[in-house]
Amino acid sequence: MILNVEHLSHGFGDRAIFKDVSFRLLAGEHIGLIGANGEGKSTFMNIITGKLMPDEGKIEWAKNVRVGYLDQHTVLTAGRSIHDILADAFGWLYEMEEKMNQICENMGEADEDTMTQMMEELAVIQDLLMMHDFYNIEQKIEEVGRAFGLAELGFDRDVTELSGGQRTKVLLAKLLLEKPDILLLDEPTNYLDVQHIEWLKRYLNEYENAFILISHDIPFLNSVINLIYHMDNRELTRYVGDYDKFQEVYAMRKSQLEAAYNRQQQEIKDLKDFVARNKARVSTRNMAMSRQKKLDKMDVIELQAEKPKPEFNFKEARVPSRVVISADKLVIGYDEPLSRPIDMSIERGEKVVLYGANGIGKTTLLRSILGQVAVLSGQAALGDYLEIGYFEQEMSGDGTKTCLQELWDEFPGFTQYEVRQALAKCGLTTKHIESQVRVLSGGEQAKLRLCRLINRPSNILLLDEPTNHLDADAKDELRRALTAYKGTIVMVCHEPDFYDGLATRVLDCSSWSTKLV
Repeated sequence: MILNVEHLSHGFGDRAIFKDVSFRLLAGEHIGLIGANGEGKSTFMNIITGKLMPDEGKIEWAKNVRVGYLDQHTVLTAGRSIHDILADAFGWLYEMEEKMNQICENMGEADEDTMTQMMEELAVIQDLLMMHDFYNIEQKIEEVGRAFGLAELGFDRDVTELSGGQRTKVLLAKLLLEKPDILLLDEPTNYLDVQHIEWLKRYLNEYENAFILISHDIPFLNSVINLIYHMDNRELTRYVGDYDKFQEVYAMRKSQLEAAYNRQQQEIKDLKDFVARNKARVSTRNMAMSRQKKLDKMDVIELQAEKPKPEFNFKEARVPSRVVISADKLVIGYDEPLSRPIDMSIERGEKVVLYGANGIGKTTLLRSILGQVAVLSGQAALGDYLEIGYFEQEMSGDGTKTCLQELWDEFPGFTQYEVRQALAKCGLTTKHIESQVRVLSGGEQAKLRLCRLINRPSNILLLDEPTNHLDADAKDELRRALTAYKGTIVMVCHEPDFYDGLATRVLDCSSWSTKLV
């Protein structure tokens, strides 16, 4: 057994996340950890990796297990290069080398016995470094960096200048260089382009060790896992097979429980009815008492309350001009161009998807159209009477305000009831609404950003990877709402399953990009 978790309970304030959860991980298991947004999947990962202490429970790892964790919230420090982050994978070997150099320095002052000890320790360290191919580290960094297209970006590039997808690639590359005994992956496909999602799929299918994967990308999940752990209502339940098999078994269990509940409710009604009619009569009092005892001892089945499903209905503004966006010899970029001259025209009512590899300038194009980033040459023109709604990849601000405050600041004319109602419609419960934004999961934060968007009338939506972090229900509802939307949509998305049938046009951005990543 690699990992054993017993009787785990944890919560934030009065919001319980787990209650008496047990879990075990065996060699070779490929686990999909699933559940709605905010059920505690990332919290569970943080607890088992020791980043967070649980309120109660025992977490036991097998001895000498090396764990690699891809955390969706990892902060990369300014001033560190891509090479620095990749070299961190070998931190423990560099420490060994440092120790070896220290021993060599101290040898001149050592007596004979100490010298013997030092020589033995030196031999062990040298064997360890040789065994782990320490003297070929630079070559390994080069190879993995090339596989992920990081060499193109430049190994000396500051990590804070990277796009979301490039950042994920750096963290994944570091993880693979570490060669851990177990992988913990928290939504690794967020921000990744199709090419690297396929690469990761192949890698995980060939991976012999165990891994735990959190993902809302169902086709990806189905292609790599053989076990599902479902996190729901503070409990963790194990299902053998992929996500489709889980859905089948879950639906069957749910209908069996409902049938048992209905039978029991009828029995309770009949027993109560009999007791009420017969307890006062001497001849039937004993029978009434025995039925009352049966009632008192009964283990009453409880059905879980249905989780609130989000409703996204975009408010639509007046009809704009026929051409809503046009680009004439537009060159985008920062210090250097990210594109060749772009000529483009998007008309009212079109639903356009931008796709292509990470880092080629899709987000920069959206921000250049909005005027948030200065264009290098040419021009991007917006049509008349536009009311623009923009969904960014990441939440801005420090997250210390509550959801309620965030939305109220955005819509000061709303009453408190209207703010609460708007957030509830997006699938956020009272406990989420009153929590600080920073303690919410990625999916809950995305729902808050969508809530801002749907409550302001618009006739064009610019959406930068809106499906990242969203659970299956929220994704389905967002797809429905965007299909129903009468305005124009320009969306960056790496999920064909999401935009197939929704998009009227799909543009491959690599056709104009200067960055072949």
